[in-house]
Amino acid sequence: MTTLARPRQGRVLAGVCAAIARRFGWSPTVVRVLTVLGVVFAGVSVLAYLLLWVLIPQE
Repeated sequence: MTTLARPRQGRVLAGVCAAIARRFGWSPTVVRVLTVLGVVFAGVSVLAYLLLWVLIPQE
C-alpha cells in the first residue's frame, strides 16, 4: 500500500478521492461515486471532504 497523499495528476477537484483510491488500491471513479452518494443520501457533510483536503498532504 502507498502512503496517503493527494496526487498532482489525475485528480478532479482536490485529489482527496484519488488519494483514498490509490491508498487502498481502488478505482478513483468508485470512490468518487461513493462520495457523491454519501453526500446526497447519507448526509455525509461536505465539511468532511474539506477537512480531508486540508489534512491529506500533497505529494
